[in-house]
Amino acid sequence: MSIQDIIEGKKQWRAHLARVKALPPDYQIVYKEMQKYLFKVGPVSLSDGPLLPGIVDFFEEGVAAGKGVLELIGTDVAAFCDDLIKDSPTYADAYQESISEGSDAARK
Repeated sequence: MSIQDIIEGKKQWRAHLARVKALPPDYQIVYKEMQKYLFKVGPVSLSDGPLLPGIVDFFEEGVAAGKGVLELIGTDVAAFCDDLIKDSPTYADAYQESISEGSDAARK
């Protein structure tokens, strides 16, 4: 990764955060909770993938339609996030695999 790639990545992240800050307060709170949850259990490609910008797009559309954030995602943020990443390999999956491989090796 070159210096230019790092600088460009930071610019993109700052632009992303500016979009989040432009959302209404209830949307910002839910977004931050989703982000925390996804960083903890989310897909391996989260940091450079389209998931977080896609959530902001979805939220911006909800704001434009005059809907509350819970009308869009429901009351269970974790379930909504799990549904978003259900077909993506996650850090939790990678951890489970490493544990399984370690216990298989110990048995041999």
